[in-house]
Amino acid sequence: MAGIYIHIPFCKQLCFYCDFYKSNSLKEKPQFIEALKHEIELQKNYLEGEKIETIYFGGGTPSVLNGKEINSLFQKLSEIHKITDNPEITLEVNPDDIAKDYVCEIKTTPVNRLSIGIQSFFDEDLLLLNRRHNKRQAINAVKLSQSAGFSNISIDLIYGIPGMSVENWKKNLEQAFEFNVQHISAYFLTIEPGTVMAQLIEKGEITPLEEEENVEQYSVLLEQMVQNHFIPYEISNFCKEGYFSKHNTNYWKQEKYLGLGPSAHSYNGHSRQWNIAGNDKYIQSLMADSLVFEREILDPKRRYNDYILTSLRTMWGVDLKYLEEEFSKEARDYCVSLAKRLLEYGMIDIKNESLILTKQGKFIADNIISELLMAD
Repeated sequence: MAGIYIHIPFCKQLCFYCDFYKSNSLKEKPQFIEALKHEIELQKNYLEGEKIETIYFGGGTPSVLNGKEINSLFQKLSEIHKITDNPEITLEVNPDDIAKDYVCEIKTTPVNRLSIGIQSFFDEDLLLLNRRHNKRQAINAVKLSQSAGFSNISIDLIYGIPGMSVENWKKNLEQAFEFNVQHISAYFLTIEPGTVMAQLIEKGEITPLEEEENVEQYSVLLEQMVQNHFIPYEISNFCKEGYFSKHNTNYWKQEKYLGLGPSAHSYNGHSRQWNIAGNDKYIQSLMADSLVFEREILDPKRRYNDYILTSLRTMWGVDLKYLEEEFSKEARDYCVSLAKRLLEYGMIDIKNESLILTKQGKFIADNIISELLMAD
């Protein structure tokens, strides 16, 4: 089974913290959709005939697409690829795009899962992040989506926002639990170089939270998720039983995926490639019947490191049997030898022949992962 990611590179307003490729001009949307359909044709052999289990519309802001546009893209995909009978099809949406007519229109498309980018239920946080919506729109977006019949809804939240108190973070989580949604993604606000947020911090106009405050907010997150019966299946992702994000889980489990659209990444087990980022160049290249991208052939060391990077973040952990079967006994022994000290310190456990982060280990996950990687 494989997945398809479709990058929709348009935003009506640019968030101060985001460093994904996007444009705030929608004038190229019609040409972009035609170019995207052409890329679907050009990339038809990338997944080597594997059935498609998941399709994910990400961005950017995929909710700039209307129902007709989504249907046309799905029709093109179904002409080229074999799609399973019950695929997971996710659409990322901005709360202010969710009006009753729009969400009912989307319900008539193959989309069966919504990921709503709420980030916070406090207006002061949303203003600081330069989000387009407010608290009222965030609440209405979830209610309207549920009323329209969507029964697989994920909401995104961000913690570690400058000025956010632990108490407000708890209230954000409480509000999310009240909706009885099936999935919650909660991300730490990473300050990426070159973003407006980074510039504001450099100028001293805003002050990041202290490390202790960030740690406390993540601790609250883990405790509250368990108390409200959400499974912590990845460091930043939590769900009710049976509602794992199949698409993201396939990333973490090294399944193949095809990325379509500017800046989208693809992986087929032995190489990784990524499309050119600019809308104009992307559209122009496809109009000329070509696709501009870069490719990296993955040697065993790189594939090993990729596996450690993705798998150790999940509840399933690093499968030692898989390491031996997919790579070598030496790769398994190398990983186990590096893990001994981490086991002694209580940062990881071994369960069912897998290395799994403990609760304590999750707080320093990046450091632990780096300890298990093969050096260049």
